[in-house]
Amino acid sequence: MVREIKFFKEYFIDFYLSLDLREQEKVDYVLLLIRTVEIVPGKFLKRMKGTRGLYEIRINFSNSTYRIFCCFDQSKLIVLFNGFVKKTRNTPKKEIERAVNLMTQYFEEKN
Repeated sequence: MVREIKFFKEYFIDFYLSLDLREQEKVDYVLLLIRTVEIVPGKFLKRMKGTRGLYEIRINFSNSTYRIFCCFDQSKLIVLFNGFVKKTRNTPKKEIERAVNLMTQYFEEKN
């Protein structure tokens, strides 16, 4: 494994469990790719502009778009935060703000 993935509290798990089995399989595939591929293609992992270290995992499946916010803790650990089904062209600001708050909370609790 190139990277390790960790969940911050229950936010990602709650999102994951809300998906049906086929959607979960697609999420599993993308997370496996992120764990095992040295250079992750930008279509799957992208840095969020205007934030300090927040990334989004991008998953397209069927006619739906899924986003999972995350950050790197050191270079080989990715921490997953909230996920949601994207229904608009732009990522909702409230979801970004929530992820930034969770990332801040994660690093405060870690230290």
